[in-house]
Amino acid sequence: MKEYAFGVDLGGTTVKLGLFDGSGSLLEKWEIPTRSENHGENLLPDIALALLGKMAEKRIVPDEVAGVGMGVPGAVLHDSYVKPCVNLDQWGGFDVAEKLSALCKLPVKILNDANAAALGEMSQGGGKGCQNVVFVTLGTGVGGGVIVEGNLLPGVHGAGGEIGHIKVKDGEGRRCGCGKSGCLEQYASATGLLRSAHELLENPNVSTKLRQYDPLSCKDIFDCAKEGDSTALALVEEMCRLLGKALAAVSCVCDPEIIVVGGGVASAGEILLNGIEKAFRQYAFPAAEDTRFALASLGNDAGIFGGVRMILGA
Repeated sequence: MKEYAFGVDLGGTTVKLGLFDGSGSLLEKWEIPTRSENHGENLLPDIALALLGKMAEKRIVPDEVAGVGMGVPGAVLHDSYVKPCVNLDQWGGFDVAEKLSALCKLPVKILNDANAAALGEMSQGGGKGCQNVVFVTLGTGVGGGVIVEGNLLPGVHGAGGEIGHIKVKDGEGRRCGCGKSGCLEQYASATGLLRSAHELLENPNVSTKLRQYDPLSCKDIFDCAKEGDSTALALVEEMCRLLGKALAAVSCVCDPEIIVVGGGVASAGEILLNGIEKAFRQYAFPAAEDTRFALASLGNDAGIFGGVRMILGA
């Protein structure tokens, strides 16, 4: 067993990096800016420089490092090839693992960022102790990861775990960034919840505390729901209903031990988790009704924990 490994989480604003020991314990973490301009020409050189700089600082030689596991915001094939990433100025369309490995002289594996977070939460977070996990992350969009018997299911096209693109509204519905309409993330993400709220507030006959906030945030909606505001409660209940229904469909395919809910919206806590769980039990196949639910616990570190889990395999 080698002494060290790196986990990297490539985000739209920052790149998070972690140095781990050979057992998967985090030794140190740091960040660098994400320079995605010009189709991301600086991304991999910046990451390689950060990794090599840390190795020089700690006097670590390449032979002591098991490798680098990196999550990226896009579809990944064969732990290596990244399809163009919309949120990174269309960066991608090439073998990222091969290129980064050539720059830093270390073995590299690449995975989707939501899948990385799923692995992280399974190994050290809300799903710790379980080998069959569904992870859903609620932020600007809705992402996810599916783990069966300890192994990710990225799919043939790198689309495994794309829970946010389950169709939950018939007809045209809201147009999604993927080009389709009626996708879950258009209704159950932070963006979707706010859009639903603003649509309701267009009706002058709706009486609610939400009108006092300008600009309105997701936190405001959940706070008002906790205080009993009927409009806020209705918005949260509909969001949870759609999430519970979609996750019930997912459970029919992979039958997880636990469903872990993360992302910025998950900071709402029990009102969100309990709402999703209630709806899940309403829609789930009877044999899976007792599937456990938990909130994610690693926060922004989930991706680097997942990346290093990809390298160490434990």
